[in-house]
Amino acid sequence: MPENNRTEISSLGEFGLIDHLTKNIEIQNASSVLGVGDDAAVIDHFGKQTVITTDLLVEGVHFDLAYTPLRHLGYKSVVVNLSDIYAMNAIPTQIVIGIGFSNRFSLEAINEFYEGVYAACEKYGVDLVGGDTTSSQKGFIISITAIGEVTPDNYVKRSTAKKGDLLCVSGYLGSAYVGLLFLEREKKIFMESPGVQPDLEGESYVIGRLLKPEARKDIIEFFAQKEVTPSAMIDVSDGLSSEILHICKDSNLGCLLYEEKIPIAEEMKNAAYKFEIDPTACALSGGEDYELLFTIPQSEYDKLVLNEEISVIGYMTEPEQGVNIITKGGGKYPVTAQGWNHLKQ
Repeated sequence: MPENNRTEISSLGEFGLIDHLTKNIEIQNASSVLGVGDDAAVIDHFGKQTVITTDLLVEGVHFDLAYTPLRHLGYKSVVVNLSDIYAMNAIPTQIVIGIGFSNRFSLEAINEFYEGVYAACEKYGVDLVGGDTTSSQKGFIISITAIGEVTPDNYVKRSTAKKGDLLCVSGYLGSAYVGLLFLEREKKIFMESPGVQPDLEGESYVIGRLLKPEARKDIIEFFAQKEVTPSAMIDVSDGLSSEILHICKDSNLGCLLYEEKIPIAEEMKNAAYKFEIDPTACALSGGEDYELLFTIPQSEYDKLVLNEEISVIGYMTEPEQGVNIITKGGGKYPVTAQGWNHLKQ
């Protein structure tokens, strides 16, 4: 956080701070009837159904400011919420944001965080329509609620997969976890030897996947264009294995997953080997990829092959067959949830 030309937030007061942070808002959606400046926002989705999600990010649990730039944190805070909206096959339209911070944060630091918030809003066409600020005794606390819209009864749940459906995922998996390993390693070295410069050369891909993830708006747009509606869907925030088990449990089904089909970027594979860990384990158990995991009827397969960003990684089975992975060596093993669980940290 910059210390030069530091402005104490107390010099503005709460309402002055809110005015400062929201003075340049430009509304992008017709559904945003009334935004910041009143007791509440007014939204009219013109006959569409409303989708709502919320997420809480706490310093020391979900992020570490030792290696997370505030602008990236603002961007990511928005994206992780938008990902949940997309996972419902909906389009995000508005967010409200609440933050709690101590007096160690200057106005310039909060400005930097909001630059990231507004960058994400602009990229994804979302309006910031309200929020709140408060003081915090410890650390930085971020609460964001995202609101979206979907045509009536076109939303997609986790619990509606069918036996025989193909299990698919967007993008590449496991990179954010490996990026975290690099940043944690360099932080530890710095804490022990403050004069040592971080060695992150060549790891921009995996570190970028952690610090600046993207929500898969493009996949939802592809579904609409090709008239594909997934039978079930979830975003990959806690690790592939955990999300597969969510869909299986909620849909009362089993699943057969193929290790060789799991999409892994070459950059992640090379980075994982530096830690002497298995890239497949990173893809299965690493969190914060924010890709979309979904099921579709086999009859829709021909539409999916047109999109190189989508991989078919398995299929849904009878619940009695369990949730299993076929390894590259031909072995069959149960899939277990070993992904991110903040309550166990």
